Amino acid sequence: MSATQMRHLKLWYAGQAQNWPLASYEVDELEEGFADVVRFHPEHKNSPRPLSELVPELTAGPLAALRAAIGRRSRADFVAAHDALTEGCNGCHVATEFSFNVVVRPASNPYSNQDFEAPR
Repeated sequence: MSATQMRHLKLWYAGQAQNWPLASYEVDELEEGFADVVRFHPEHKNSPRPLSELVPELTAGPLAALRAAIGRRSRADFVAAHDALTEGCNGCHVATEFSFNVVVRPASNPYSNQDFEAPR
């Protein structure tokens, strides 16, 4: 999940910079990571429902909305879709009894060695 958290953050900064190719790449990477969760960890200890059900249920819609927002190059739609993905992540955490792990919108960029602006 640490890689997912990193991708979530990088996606946010790519969208804020309107670097749509990078945002698209990060959505792809997030989707691959969620697929890996389902494949390699279909169930989680103490979770009343399997991750193989929860992850697609809570992320498919927001990922599709992110792709659409990126395709339209709409920053407003991107923000709404990113917030929906964040809600999906937190919904999964609650459903798997990990509600102590709360994901929020990034507030500062720890990747000072990456330029999130679109290529010039």
